[in-house]
Amino acid sequence: MRKLVTHLSFYVLVAIIAGVLVGVNMPAAAIKLEPLSKYFIELIKKFTYPIIFLTVSLGIASMGDLKKVGRIGIRSLVYFEIVSTISLAIGVIVALWIKPGNISKEGLQMQDPSKYTKATQFDLISILKQNTNLQILLAAIIIGFAINYLPKREKYLHVLGQITHYVFLGLKYVMYLAPIAAFSGMAFAIGKYGLHTLVPLAKLMGTMYITMILFIVFILGAIMKYFKLSIFKLISNIKEELLIVFGTSSSEPAMPSLMNKLEKMGCSKSVVGLVIPTGYSFNLDGTSIYLSMAVIFIAQLYNVQLTTPELVSTILILMLTSKGAAGVTGSGFIVLASTLATLQKIPIEGLAFLLGIDKFMSEARALTNIIGNSVATVVISKMEGETIHHIQA
Repeated sequence: MRKLVTHLSFYVLVAIIAGVLVGVNMPAAAIKLEPLSKYFIELIKKFTYPIIFLTVSLGIASMGDLKKVGRIGIRSLVYFEIVSTISLAIGVIVALWIKPGNISKEGLQMQDPSKYTKATQFDLISILKQNTNLQILLAAIIIGFAINYLPKREKYLHVLGQITHYVFLGLKYVMYLAPIAAFSGMAFAIGKYGLHTLVPLAKLMGTMYITMILFIVFILGAIMKYFKLSIFKLISNIKEELLIVFGTSSSEPAMPSLMNKLEKMGCSKSVVGLVIPTGYSFNLDGTSIYLSMAVIFIAQLYNVQLTTPELVSTILILMLTSKGAAGVTGSGFIVLASTLATLQKIPIEGLAFLLGIDKFMSEARALTNIIGNSVATVVISKMEGETIHHIQA
């Protein structure tokens, strides 16, 4: 019992339960708690950027073999594309099988989707330009390469190592605020939207949650098993990060501590620093499942029959546009709007039915995304011949 109450995950779980209770019983007060969660996420972002920069530049500078950087990058992008495509296809297949959109539109709560549907042209380049993580990653790679050619390279490595140590030490103390953020985030979601909003669209939510669980257990689990690793042991090792993601509905607060955990498992700084930041933009398994399933849901809601070529076109369009669906608020709905506009067969107004429950589905998306990126990191590490601890099958 003493060991349990000393874990941060215990307090985050208690905070989530308390947040649900406050949201149900005191919705007006719960809505006012939203800033606490937002401030925490913004504070964590202040650590995320220097940690990405320090981890990547230090990892590359100390690697010696610069060809390894290109090899890790290529392996990562190939892995991302294969797994993301599988997740998109699974979303389409399950939605066609379960038919979550075969429900009456009568009684469904509609929200105003105008801010997402005004501009249906999805500019992937501009989205990527707004992705600060990728910009910092590029700068860190350049600096890391440059340090390799400087005289007294060891001196610079020592300085970067010391700075990294103190940044992670500061993060350790900031993470003690995670239960407060989890409490306020959950209370706000329940207080504003209410549990009653889930009932009409329970079929879609249930289908999506079950699909993501099966994807994690069977697809990601099979990939882990191939490399003689256990998906369940990995999840157990990052349970604190998962609870923080669940409470705040965002995967960003968990990124710095996740990178630290993966290094402790045996993944090198260079692999962690390259795979995690790029994975947060290019390996969004949960988001991919959601996007493909949402398109099919809206089509079924309006009784629109999609042909096989149209289904293939949907997956191909989402393969491109979903890569920029991270780091920009509302970009997921812009992706959906642009996809529907390109198909020119499914009413864009269908997004109005999804807005009310999006907050409740974001937890599943974020959890699947972070687990998917953790799997990608340990898999790439195994490909590089690194020894992974604590999660062997």
